[in-house]
Amino acid sequence: MPALRVVFAEDSLLVREGVVGILSRFGHDVVAAVTDADSLREAVVSHRPDIAITDVRMPPTHTDEGLVAAIALRRTLPDLPVLVLSQYIQPTYAAELIDFDTGGVGYLLKDRVGEVEQFVSDVERVAAGSTVVDPEVVRTLLATNRNPLSRLSSRELEVLALMAEGDSNATIAAKLVVTDAAVAKHVRSILIKLDLPPEMDGHRRVLAVLKYLQR
Repeated sequence: MPALRVVFAEDSLLVREGVVGILSRFGHDVVAAVTDADSLREAVVSHRPDIAITDVRMPPTHTDEGLVAAIALRRTLPDLPVLVLSQYIQPTYAAELIDFDTGGVGYLLKDRVGEVEQFVSDVERVAAGSTVVDPEVVRTLLATNRNPLSRLSSRELEVLALMAEGDSNATIAAKLVVTDAAVAKHVRSILIKLDLPPEMDGHRRVLAVLKYLQR
């Protein structure tokens, strides 16, 4: 396929240089190789690459900055192919990333980089609009999704926990230092993710809290 213009985010120098070298050897152009999520966003806006590749854990907290940035990029640039490359599986965010229905997403474990030709093929497939997910990630998501609460983001779990304490939206907003509108948006998302549609009998907010208490 034609040479791809790639933005790559990875804080490990060895991994960063290794992946850049592999992609370059196969004729692709890494237009930016950065070390944190903020730089990833800036590089994507600046270079408009054919694909963005990112690690999950990056500075400053080394938790999930890269994956959160990947999801944010997909929301603002839905046609941007994004490939997450990590040795960790973050089930909630991984499911959210893969759930985008426009294709061009991937989640691979770093072990895959050792299979050089397969890795490059996966990068090219994601750039072409396919969804490529490591089998181990699929197994983890299937096991995790047996619990409906696993579909919620960390913020949504915070909101649901406060709902379980009987707090109103306004009280939740004050405790989390966010707007009432933001809380209302989280509540709507919680009800959808817990399969509680408007036509369901009973008070949906109460039913959501019951699911939380039964975890």
